[in-house]
Amino acid sequence: MLIREAVRGDLPRLMKIYAYARRFMASTGNAHQWIDGYPSETLIRQEIEAGHCHVCLGQEGQVVGVFCFIEGEDPNYARIEDGAWLNDRPYGTIHRLAASGEEKGVADACFRWCMERCPNLRADTHRDNRILQHILCKYGFTYCGVIYVANGTPRLAFQRSSF
Repeated sequence: MLIREAVRGDLPRLMKIYAYARRFMASTGNAHQWIDGYPSETLIRQEIEAGHCHVCLGQEGQVVGVFCFIEGEDPNYARIEDGAWLNDRPYGTIHRLAASGEEKGVADACFRWCMERCPNLRADTHRDNRILQHILCKYGFTYCGVIYVANGTPRLAFQRSSF
């Protein structure tokens, strides 16, 4: 599966993928993570313009997945409760991973791509997102504690380090 940086023209497709992901999460017991239209079109447009948003391309070249990869400090990760980060080295963060459901392998492609670029990765997810928790553990991430996102809700924090 190929990965490329998202462009503005991808935005309508990305919003459809996020809508599908919200429905999928709700159907698998995670109805509270991406609510009220999160992530918004404005946020994804900003991520595209910043060069953080990436797309996974299917066998026919169509966009089948999306994620944001951001290198540098995430303000939500400054404080962690009930645990600690594995280290304080520079890191990359994986945010807003979603798949269209049309092809398998989106998460695998995303995590492999990120691991090739950064030896120290962090991610967070909602307590009810058992699927992503399983995937994070599969790719060698360690549960580190609880962080709080901008709206004040808790997220389970994970880190993978090759150091």
